[in-house]
Amino acid sequence: MVFINVSNMVRPMDELKSKMGNSNKEVLYLSYDGMTDPLGQSQVLPYLIGLTKQGYSFHIISFEKQNRFIQFKDHIQSICDEHNIVWCPNKYSQNSPIISTLWDVLKMRKLTKKLHKKVHFDIIHCRSYISALVGMFMKKKYHVKFIFDMRGFWADERVDGGLWDLKHPVFKFVYTFFKRKEVQYFKTADYTISLTKNGKDEIENWDIFKLNPPKIQIIPCCVDLNLFDPAKLEENNRKELKVKLGISDGDYVLGYVGSIGTWYMLSEMLDYFKVLKTKNSKAKFLFVTGEKEETIYTSVLEKGIKKEDIIVTSCLHKDVPLNISLFDKSIFFIRPTFSKKASSPTKQGEIMAMGIPLVCNSGVGDTDYVVEKYHAGSVVKTFNEAAYIESIDLPGELDLIKMKEGAKEFYGLEEGVKKYAHVYKEVYG
Repeated sequence: MVFINVSNMVRPMDELKSKMGNSNKEVLYLSYDGMTDPLGQSQVLPYLIGLTKQGYSFHIISFEKQNRFIQFKDHIQSICDEHNIVWCPNKYSQNSPIISTLWDVLKMRKLTKKLHKKVHFDIIHCRSYISALVGMFMKKKYHVKFIFDMRGFWADERVDGGLWDLKHPVFKFVYTFFKRKEVQYFKTADYTISLTKNGKDEIENWDIFKLNPPKIQIIPCCVDLNLFDPAKLEENNRKELKVKLGISDGDYVLGYVGSIGTWYMLSEMLDYFKVLKTKNSKAKFLFVTGEKEETIYTSVLEKGIKKEDIIVTSCLHKDVPLNISLFDKSIFFIRPTFSKKASSPTKQGEIMAMGIPLVCNSGVGDTDYVVEKYHAGSVVKTFNEAAYIESIDLPGELDLIKMKEGAKEFYGLEEGVKKYAHVYKEVYG
């Protein structure tokens, strides 16, 4: 993977004006995540496609992991071509973490400057902290409007997740550097995007911002309600999948969807299942995940859970709704650290849209607020047997209609696009 010649990446301006009129607004979207990554496909491109219909034209600079780029590049390119988006993929460096990142930032800045000289961007929209380094530079040097799409307290996530040990002087330096930049981002940005109200409130409570808070729009991780629609599923497909996975009609399925890594509390979720199993002998735990099976089964055996009560499967994104439809209840426990105040689990909107009650823990973004407001399940406040029993015996006030309304109102993609369009209009002037 190499840089494409800049002249070949820039949208043919005369052709574009004939398609979209003379009032075209040019936006550069900077992402250190890849468009071929799952979140690039679900949490970037759908928004940009929606915004193209509002009169905005996009160039995307992204950094792609090689294996995923090889596998999905044609798919992403076809999406971009269809919606007249110019995609400029770059290779994500994976050698020495800090040095590689610094090198990638320099590449991003160099390419951004070259493109800006040809396109003259009105807005630079930066996804998370790494790309915001370039966005803030462009704001100060070229007076381009700068949107800081923070996606969470990134530096604190690295520490809370054990990726940066502050006892190590290098990581301490990097952490301090980004915490200083964080304040500068909020001060410099024409608008900041927060995934949660909890995160917005935290920022506004900082002493430095109490008298002059930054402009912040709350936009959670959204869900495509056209895809996650139980009415569009065929019952025969559900039956076939149940047979394939070894699920009987009388089984009660506790379900988990998504990756299991730094933040997700597999041990505690398995403890919950053990309690559920004492209440319902027909309970099974279905994991829909890209994780290796042995990662889960090792923990299962350590807990003394029978392997035959655990099902691990994986699927393409388009098939996630079908798999979720097999759940009787869904679960996710996330470590309730400081940085998670600004976290919005993508899976929550998907589960609610499918009408599946969920059990989650408090202290993570707006998760518990949404569950309680829309009667979508139960919230566990402590990780112990008594709390799990209470959640099982008194599963909260469930309301299927209200749950689906909440999925649309709080997590709907159309609502997310409207909020982004409002921010763009405010910034563009």
